[in-house]
Amino acid sequence: MSARLVALVAVILAFGALSALALMEAGYLGIFAQHFETYAGMQVLSDLVIVCVLALLWMVRDAKTSGVTPWPFVVLTLAAGAFGPLFYLVAREVKAGSRVAA
Repeated sequence: MSARLVALVAVILAFGALSALALMEAGYLGIFAQHFETYAGMQVLSDLVIVCVLALLWMVRDAKTSGVTPWPFVVLTLAAGAFGPLFYLVAREVKAGSRVAA
C-alpha cells in the first residue's frame, strides 16, 4: 500500500468521524441550515460548493485518462461533498497501483 493511499484513507477516516459527529449533533439538513444564519457561514458553504463543482469537473475530465468511472463519485460528491473526490482519489490510486503491478 502506497504512502499516498495510506494518507487518503487516514483523511477519509478522520473526516468521516468528524462528519458523523456533526450529523449526530445537527442532522443532515441542520449542517446546511447553520450556514444560512451568518454571512460567514454563507461564505463557507459557497466555498464548499465552488470547490465541489471544480472537483466534479476535474473528476469527469481526469477519468478519461485514469480509467476510473467517475459517475459513482459524482453522485457521492453531490450527496456528501468532499467524500466523492476523496474516494475518487483512492480509486485512482488503486487503479494506478494495479497497472504498475501488472
